[in-house]
Amino acid sequence: MKAATVPAGEFKAKCLKLIDEVAEKRKPLVITKRGKPVARLIPEPPQKQQLYGSMKGSVLWEGDIISPIDVEWDAMK
Repeated sequence: MKAATVPAGEFKAKCLKLIDEVAEKRKPLVITKRGKPVARLIPEPPQKQQLYGSMKGSVLWEGDIISPIDVEWDAMK
């Protein structure tokens, strides 16, 4: 797979946009100066998510749902 190239002047003018594209497409970008490669912009590898605490804030607590209530249901008659 050949990496895309961009001249240094264009990279300077569109730096933030190009960084976002590299992050989104997950493909490296070679920056050239006078047609020769001088730098390579590569995407950061995905961060490993820790298992412990990964579901924090995803559970809704509704109180005690097990204890009987004082109201008799029609189905119990």
